[in-house]
Amino acid sequence: MLYESLYRKSHKTCYLLGYQCYKAPDDLKLSAGTAAKIALRNRNLGLEEYRFMVRTMVRSGIGEETYIPRNIMEGREMSPTLQDSLDEMTEATFSNLDSLFARSAVSPCQIDILVTTGSLFAPVPSLSSRIVNHYGMKEGIKCFSLTGMGCSSSVIAVDLVRQLFNTHPNSFAVVVAVELTAPNWYGGTDRSMMLSNILFRAGGSSLILTNHPSWKDRAILKLDAVVRNHVSDNEAYECAIHVEDNQGYVGARLTKALPTIAMRALEGNLRVLLPKVLPLWEILRFVVASYYWKTRMMGEKDAKSPVIDMKTGIQHFCMHTGGRAVIDGFEKSFGLGEYDMEPSRMSLHRFGNTSCSSLWYVLGYMEAKKRLKRGDRIMMVGLGAGFLCNTCVWTVMRDLEDVNVWGDCIDRYPPGTLVVNRMDEILDWIFDDCMSFINFQDYDRTTLFAR
Repeated sequence: MLYESLYRKSHKTCYLLGYQCYKAPDDLKLSAGTAAKIALRNRNLGLEEYRFMVRTMVRSGIGEETYIPRNIMEGREMSPTLQDSLDEMTEATFSNLDSLFARSAVSPCQIDILVTTGSLFAPVPSLSSRIVNHYGMKEGIKCFSLTGMGCSSSVIAVDLVRQLFNTHPNSFAVVVAVELTAPNWYGGTDRSMMLSNILFRAGGSSLILTNHPSWKDRAILKLDAVVRNHVSDNEAYECAIHVEDNQGYVGARLTKALPTIAMRALEGNLRVLLPKVLPLWEILRFVVASYYWKTRMMGEKDAKSPVIDMKTGIQHFCMHTGGRAVIDGFEKSFGLGEYDMEPSRMSLHRFGNTSCSSLWYVLGYMEAKKRLKRGDRIMMVGLGAGFLCNTCVWTVMRDLEDVNVWGDCIDRYPPGTLVVNRMDEILDWIFDDCMSFINFQDYDRTTLFAR
């Protein structure tokens, strides 16, 4: 009986053997100059829309080395083809998996479970079927294709694998997270929908997991806990949604309420997660401090409400790179510091918001900086449409120092001064008072850019 209990427990453990993030070719880097040219191609935008776009881009926290798909770089963003989407998906998927299989010493034919996730492109056959066909995987493989769950879906995919491991001992699983931008450029004038063009960039990630006890020594992380939270009121449901605007243009609408909804969803999630991962004495300290504040200090001037110290049980924080406002809100709400948020801010700056794959770029930064030591704990926070907040906590199995996609630039981060984006310098003429007296739609914008 004891042996059977220990056997079942050992096969419920989920280990991460490796992960790989996608870095596009250098000819797809989006400099400020290229971004300005792409913006000026949209003849639907008026002067005020351009001013809004430039201000938002400069404040977004995104740098000038992110990547965009080839059809947008070539000026075909308003007329993407199916092949454009398939090309982006293929590039972001198979190069990652080739590298991952080679590094992990796991063969594609050993994979028992395959989960793919991506919200805005669902080809037939599915991405999972294309992967099985490409590598000639076993016929009995269990395939799952998740869609519509937004930026938090890679944590959902990991949780699905964890649950499947309960009934599939000695198994290997692959998770592929890729969100396509090629077919999803927004060409209208709704400011809440223009944000998607500013924030989202090309990217993808792949990971291999196992519950095989004999592979424990090869693992880099062990999954400790997963908590999923779904805020379902109307405001939360509509704060990140794929819709058609009044002009007939389709895109992702991100409302002003999104940062507030994200923090509300995260607070609800952490009420369940933190008692599982923080020491009991910290939970008790926070409860007592909160009670004292509510009964004695509430209403007093300059009296700050107590904040739970998450660093008593968690050393590293992978925050979804949804935007500067979301990262700043997380830092402020939970009493974290610049050092804690540095990986998320630098990932947003270097790679932009890569949606469901973004957490793994943040993890890659931590590893490249040699921060991850044996026994450390990492918390991942994924936020997505619905509105979803999904978190998980990993334990580091050994000291990690692989550079992944950060190899060519990690020594430059963090810079002494974070130069975010020079788009306001290139398009400074947009803010001239004289521009308000001309019909901007009828102007030759290439001539204006030449200034």
